Amino acid sequence: MSESTLIVAGADTHADTIHVAAVTMTGTALGDREFPTTPAGYTAAIKYLTSLGHVERIGVEGTASYGAGFSRAAIAADIEVVEVSRAIKSARRLKGKSDPLDAYSAARTALAGDRLATPKDHATTGLRALHIARRSAIKHRTAAINQIKAMLVSAPDVVREKYRALTTLRLIEAIAHCRPDAQADPCSQSVLVAANMLAQRVQFLETQAEALQERIDALVTDANPGLRAAYGVGADTAAQLLITAGANPHRLRSEAAFAALCGVAPVPASSGRTNRHRLSRGGDRAANNALFRIALVRMSRHKPTKHYVQRQIALGHTRMEILRKLQRAIAREIFKLLTRHVAVPEYADLRPARQAKNITVTAAANHFGVWPTVISRIERGLQRDDTFADTYRNWLNAA
Repeated sequence: MSESTLIVAGADTHADTIHVAAVTMTGTALGDREFPTTPAGYTAAIKYLTSLGHVERIGVEGTASYGAGFSRAAIAADIEVVEVSRAIKSARRLKGKSDPLDAYSAARTALAGDRLATPKDHATTGLRALHIARRSAIKHRTAAINQIKAMLVSAPDVVREKYRALTTLRLIEAIAHCRPDAQADPCSQSVLVAANMLAQRVQFLETQAEALQERIDALVTDANPGLRAAYGVGADTAAQLLITAGANPHRLRSEAAFAALCGVAPVPASSGRTNRHRLSRGGDRAANNALFRIALVRMSRHKPTKHYVQRQIALGHTRMEILRKLQRAIAREIFKLLTRHVAVPEYADLRPARQAKNITVTAAANHFGVWPTVISRIERGLQRDDTFADTYRNWLNAA
């Protein structure tokens, strides 16, 4: 086979093996072979395909899972990679299923250009791993807390009355340090032993979540300081938006495409004399949830947003309509932060300037009518509010 012959390849990927196949530009089968899912195996697979001809493109199943390693190796070899969806069940029933058949099916799908997708970008793989681990820790922490509270509902009176009035944080701390053996009743002992272990699990998961949060915050701040500095954007929401953008780079071609990706593009819901739009139920729901949380924070703390909400309520708009508009506006802002470099004002000069004037944190907080914690967090860069920081800086300079 001449090296100048154009071919299209396909890959059926698994945990331990990858099966590749090649077809001509007319769909004729050229050959297939199986390789291990190792760097050496990927190199051998690409060498085998290039020996059959010039590879126009490779259709890979699961570029974000089992096919991630092979996709990276193919891209590094300057070969176009496209993600192909699995064959529909009706076609599999007619033609059967095997690794060679699936590989040829992927190749012919890539050749036809039908049901193709852009491969996932792996630039955010590390951030995604940390984010998943933290969400898992938070989820299991909540489950453990709920289990403790459920146990106390049916616990003996001596146990239930002792802990029923405590808040969640004090409850976990108290049960984690309790002494079940001090109870004479075997039933009370058993309940406290189980609750004690769950409380210790909660504390362990909290420690893990905090450690993961610190790493996530450092990564997102380094990757996109402008996004992290936006009002209401915490480390978790910034991480989710970066992950969504990294996994769908082709959806950042326009601000409208990004809004559709996040499920905040307005959907017409008009009928008769009613002319309105509703919230979209499509798109990446995790990114939609991130925008939703940003909107809630701004509705409760951001003065311009609070004034906007009041104006919208005066016009007769419902809370859901206001949220839809806010999420759409926030998506527009986030798109700009994701696609261009934004300079982030420094706050490091605020604390030295205050200390040079011998002004206490409490005095500054009283002047602006905020809690001292707000001043402290802004000075340390833990809370972003550029408008307030500018006002605070001007006040310090004039003091």
